Amino acid sequence: MKNILGYYLMPHPPIIIPDIGKGEEKKIQKTIDACEKVGEEIKALKPETIVVITPHATMFSDAIAISNEDRITGDLSQFGCSNIKMDIAIDREFNERLNLACHLEGIPAATVNADLLSNYNYEFKLDHGTMVPLYFINKYYRDYKLVHITYSILGNMSLYKFGIEIQNVAKELGRNIVIIASGDLSHALKEEGAYKYSPYGEKFDNEFLDSLEKGNIDSLFSMDNTMIEEAAQCGLNSVNILLGTLEGNNFKGELLSYEGPFGVGYGVMKLNREEKESSALDFLIKAREEKLKKKLSEGNPYTRLARESLNYYFTNGSRMDDTSNLPSELLSQKHGVFVSLKKFGALRGCIGTISPVTDSVAEEIIRNSIEAALEDPRFSPVNEFELDDIDISVDVLMDAVPASIEELDPKKYGVIVTRGYKRGLLLPDLEGVDSVEEQLSIACSKAGINNNEDYEIEKFEVIRYKEGE
Repeated sequence: MKNILGYYLMPHPPIIIPDIGKGEEKKIQKTIDACEKVGEEIKALKPETIVVITPHATMFSDAIAISNEDRITGDLSQFGCSNIKMDIAIDREFNERLNLACHLEGIPAATVNADLLSNYNYEFKLDHGTMVPLYFINKYYRDYKLVHITYSILGNMSLYKFGIEIQNVAKELGRNIVIIASGDLSHALKEEGAYKYSPYGEKFDNEFLDSLEKGNIDSLFSMDNTMIEEAAQCGLNSVNILLGTLEGNNFKGELLSYEGPFGVGYGVMKLNREEKESSALDFLIKAREEKLKKKLSEGNPYTRLARESLNYYFTNGSRMDDTSNLPSELLSQKHGVFVSLKKFGALRGCIGTISPVTDSVAEEIIRNSIEAALEDPRFSPVNEFELDDIDISVDVLMDAVPASIEELDPKKYGVIVTRGYKRGLLLPDLEGVDSVEEQLSIACSKAGINNNEDYEIEKFEVIRYKEGE
């Protein structure tokens, strides 16, 4: 642990740089002062390597990315500031040891280089999530190599374990390092901000910073998923890795600044390690087991059946056909059903039927749960090891009725659009769909209908069941 000299949370608003802000940066002077203080502290610490965890470089859905060439360059030209440039040596020895450690521990991580990224039409370069924090550090200290990490949406457990391996590699190599978790807090703080306002924004920022100040990892890992999604933040996953580098010790957070005049929360914090030993990994493992147990034993029979269907399929390679022990409400009714799978808040698959194609809601759920996992063309098939991290919802569709545009409400009603043989459906109350115009546009796009063409409209209600409810 003594090889890790400092732990910091830093924001990355490009507007904080005078050549970009052009005076607007003065509105976040407290953030500037705090970032300057971090730069001065790192100068005094003299780390050999700085590890930056960013949300804004090329992100892979299934693995944490470790940038691995001899050097990495970048500029801020996308923000109208091409004169701010960086060219930094990469600590390849650290990267390769970290990648090997993750492979041995079964943590999804991979080194990426220019050739690999070019296959996906991406450039190997520094992102603003890295450059903005380093802008302040480089003012005071440049004698370091960089470990440039882009997190993936893998969940608390994998990210925390990845942080543990950073700690282990630093110790094995005897490398003195500083770790920076780059991330802005809620982007939903103000009605007049650039992002959609949510009352959860301020709540998230307060709970997040309070938990860090108190060193309360349990509360950080137990934060409400709805609050996290609504807050529209990009710092939590960076911090989950940062916390893993503290595994084995208690800590307290020292809040250097927090402000949000532009509608985005900018927090600068230093985490101070305490000598008292404590493991959060055991809590994480237990919490994950309890969450899965709750999904299987509590809540409603609709999502329980969907999960049982998936477990059965991955165990036996076939569709479950014994429905004799199910509640009568699942066996006696016939409706169209949509099954949605979300992984860490992001859609992982969704398939459904507008009208029933089987003899009961139960059979509809069994059929569509497997289809959602394996046949949604937008996603690669779900693997069995992902099931524990997936949250399931089941929408039971009521009969559709003809409707005019004036009768639609995207929060209450789903919509079906039809033109000849073309037909498209959109469920109600979907994140990001806030107007009738958006709802119809998406439904028409699904159907292959141009918005300026004539088409028939139907509306319908759903009964939505979510795991844990």
